[in-house]
Amino acid sequence: MGTFLNPGYSGFEDICRGRYVDKTGMIALINDTIGTSEKLTCISRPRRFGKSFAAQMLCAYYDKTCNSSVLFDDKKIAGSESYRKHLNQYDVIYIDMTGISPVTDNYRKIVPYLTEKIMEELKEAYPDVKVDTDLPSTLINTVNLVGNKFIMIIDEWDAPIREAPFIHEEYLRFLRSLFKNSGITSRVFAAAYMTGILPIKKDGSQSAISDFNEYTMLGPLQFAEYVGFTESEVAMLCEKHHCDFARMKQWYDGYTFENTGPVYNPNSVMKAIRNNRFRSYWTETSAAESLLGYISRDERGLGHTVAQLIGGVRVPVDVHGFANDLITFRSQDDVLTLLIHLGYLAYDEESGKVYIPNEEIRLEFSRTIREDRRMETVKRIQSSDQLIMDTIHMNAESVAAQIEKVHLEATNPLNANNENSLRAVIQLAYFSYKDYYLKMEELPTGNGYADIVYLPKQGEMIPALVIELKWNQTAETAIEQIRQRKYPAVLEGYGSDILLVGINYNKEAPAGQRKYTCTIEKWQA
Repeated sequence: MGTFLNPGYSGFEDICRGRYVDKTGMIALINDTIGTSEKLTCISRPRRFGKSFAAQMLCAYYDKTCNSSVLFDDKKIAGSESYRKHLNQYDVIYIDMTGISPVTDNYRKIVPYLTEKIMEELKEAYPDVKVDTDLPSTLINTVNLVGNKFIMIIDEWDAPIREAPFIHEEYLRFLRSLFKNSGITSRVFAAAYMTGILPIKKDGSQSAISDFNEYTMLGPLQFAEYVGFTESEVAMLCEKHHCDFARMKQWYDGYTFENTGPVYNPNSVMKAIRNNRFRSYWTETSAAESLLGYISRDERGLGHTVAQLIGGVRVPVDVHGFANDLITFRSQDDVLTLLIHLGYLAYDEESGKVYIPNEEIRLEFSRTIREDRRMETVKRIQSSDQLIMDTIHMNAESVAAQIEKVHLEATNPLNANNENSLRAVIQLAYFSYKDYYLKMEELPTGNGYADIVYLPKQGEMIPALVIELKWNQTAETAIEQIRQRKYPAVLEGYGSDILLVGINYNKEAPAGQRKYTCTIEKWQA
């Protein structure tokens, strides 16, 4: 058992001793690629989404120097036809790139260090192997001597690029010597598996190691259910540990992929269960990336877009120009695409839009934006806070004026005059609600759906807000609909007063007249 060569199964054994959710079905997907032209797999995920767990699992499964059937015989992979065929059949080279930073002078000596150490371990394991001056040749010599190929697993492959971009050319040449050389790759590797946060770095207009099949947060495809916890897995955990599933969903759901449905942040779910407390665990991760550093950039329109996202608006994004690093930004689209890969935003491939996935991440945005000292951001926060206070104090004229101001500043005139745009304006105007309220849209009431409901957070001595939106009608019509359909009845017993807020946008209002009107009343049951 070595540091890099055949590390054994102790890492995965420790994982299994905890509250492990069985993700071994992923092994069958890798098995299907062994010995084929699809043998190179790269998975990119945000931090704390189980990348290292998966890498440890694969090490334990393939390592031929141990018998790991005790860990897998009762797992999902045991039902696969390929289970026994590949179990403990390969020499495994496993590298955790984040772990070697201190011994490589912050990656400056990464290539000579890895070359020397891996060849030393090969010589120790196989004394008769001929050690050449380079790693690829030594690997070929080992395969010729031993008679079977390697499985190579690189965890956090992009850490050197993220943390030490000055060495990325040398590092990418090292990877290319292993994985973009048909005379080496096909002779040496039965399969390779890499994890990272970013997609594979582009070298000019081409990928430096383009033979990898990539599965990212933009398109995880058949690996989607292994991005995080699926809804059925979270429901099972909540039932087993007596947790409130509805609150778990509100806090940590929001990443959705085709044919998989909702996906949850596994780290946050497990911490909520362990601590019996729902909160944002995002800031407790070891992520070096600074959300403030990205959302406070000078890209045109980014400040307004961030405010829209916090308000619950879904924003279009072009994800195709991103350079797959942390420093090359040509537009706000590049910033938003990076935030998708970091997990701060979720991506709807069908609509081409991004959004803040859940309350945990929304809270991080709210906290972060209050640290941004730019005058534009400060004014947005102050205006939204004032709007909430004016609504609570039933200052309807001021509410209408502020919403109209947001509309004029934020809405594309070509797309302004429709009901979806009206809802987006309201969400943007009330974007700082998170400090005071929980938001619910299209709340079922038994007699229809309330457009937007803000429920006071626990301990807040403020009224609930039931907001009904109308277009080319009147604010009074909106209030009358709330009364007739008795929307607030579903909130009775919630423990706070209820305000009815009717907001109308009149597209045909004469020049010089306000297009927005507002009426606010107290609910009388």
